[in-house]
Amino acid sequence: MASFPDTVRNEDTEVNGWIRFGFRLGVSAALHPFDYSKTLIQLGYEPIAARPGRSLLGKPIMTLPNIFQYAGHIRKIDGFAGCYRGLTPKLVGSVLSLVVSERIAEKLGLPQQDDMKDESDLSDEEIYAQFKINLKRDIVLTVSGIVIAHPFHVISLRMMAQFVGRETLYTSIIGSISEIWKTEGILGFFAGLIPKLLCDVVCLVLTSSTVYILNKYVIKDKLGRQYNAGFTQFAFSSILYPLQVVSTCTAVSGSRLMAGQPPIMPAYNNWVDCWNDLQARSELKRGSSLFWRSQGIATPVKASYAPLPKLVRYQ
Repeated sequence: MASFPDTVRNEDTEVNGWIRFGFRLGVSAALHPFDYSKTLIQLGYEPIAARPGRSLLGKPIMTLPNIFQYAGHIRKIDGFAGCYRGLTPKLVGSVLSLVVSERIAEKLGLPQQDDMKDESDLSDEEIYAQFKINLKRDIVLTVSGIVIAHPFHVISLRMMAQFVGRETLYTSIIGSISEIWKTEGILGFFAGLIPKLLCDVVCLVLTSSTVYILNKYVIKDKLGRQYNAGFTQFAFSSILYPLQVVSTCTAVSGSRLMAGQPPIMPAYNNWVDCWNDLQARSELKRGSSLFWRSQGIATPVKASYAPLPKLVRYQ
């Protein structure tokens, strides 16, 4: 039986966890207009024409609106409230993801460890054991959280994608559930799930493993170790970013929205088909750059022909 101080400590830890989660939700809600803009960019929708410009090296390019200009365009069309379309299912999915994934981890014998010790006080064997436990728990939380929240993620993406065709098929969570169930069945709620799982789980495993190896063999300074995780996660997230684009496109593809139908978006059979199509068009990185966006200028191909033979009049 836990003593009174241990009970108080556990309650304080749980309260602090909820406070941090609430802060993250608040930041996510405040930044939603930029996430909204990024989603439309990932879908390939560019409502503002590109303008001629030059790169830092002086090369002619066509500059596209940055994320602030894109969000401003949405506000101009739909007003301030329109910039937060799709926020409600996003927040609902986040809350359900946290609560249910924690319960699943506890059922599997992977509860949150309150007595985390500093690595400098542990032996190599203890550090490795702690690394394995934390990685197992993080994988369980990530996989279960994504699966639980994904139906709401799909609804949120489709609410935002309605901006392209100005539809009103997805206006509420209940109405969106009915729309997906009638048109696509249960599989419609998990459209784009596989590339999202691959992106997040692979990023988690690579980041955790790399940080563990670097901290063990390379980085000994505490300050360096604090920044190591952030930089490593950013690097792997950038590498795996194409999976995010594929997940977003696959989640919208097949719906009755204009953004998910030809000619705006081809009819994809699966996420691999979507990957191959975007790769062939060099569009797997759509939305990766939010501030300096550009597209190359296609150089016209000048056809060269062999000179025609000179005709000599018969004498």
